[in-house]
Amino acid sequence: MLYEILQDEEFSTILKNHAIDVISYLFEKNEEFGILVDISSVSFDPPLPQEIMQQLPEFTLFVLANYTYESASLQNSLLTFEAGFGPENFGSFVSVPVESILQIIVDETPIFVNLTASISKKPKPKNSMEALLSNPENRRFLKKEE
Repeated sequence: MLYEILQDEEFSTILKNHAIDVISYLFEKNEEFGILVDISSVSFDPPLPQEIMQQLPEFTLFVLANYTYESASLQNSLLTFEAGFGPENFGSFVSVPVESILQIIVDETPIFVNLTASISKKPKPKNSMEALLSNPENRRFLKKEE
């Protein structure tokens, strides 16, 4: 049942609209935040050099703080911002479709989670725990055995 809900277009739209509301709220409150995204859905202008692109993990956390936050905007379901990459701080405008945001994070805590963000690209999870753990950032929430 979970997989069917995650595949449902109406549910995806609900989560997309919720992400837009959360991001808009954070902008209104002038609150810096991070987004965790599947890097395959992100575009860069100008394109990042190959050596930098290869170093970005499949799920990349972008922290919108300082100048990056000041350059950020949300228009037509697209979050854009300018960021520097690599040791030489290569500048690029980053464009992220809101529906591809897996998490929105404030003060190292996820305040929004979207399991539908990359579900269509992934094989069907065997259970809800596998779906949750498919995001490496969520592994830190597991209770450690002593």
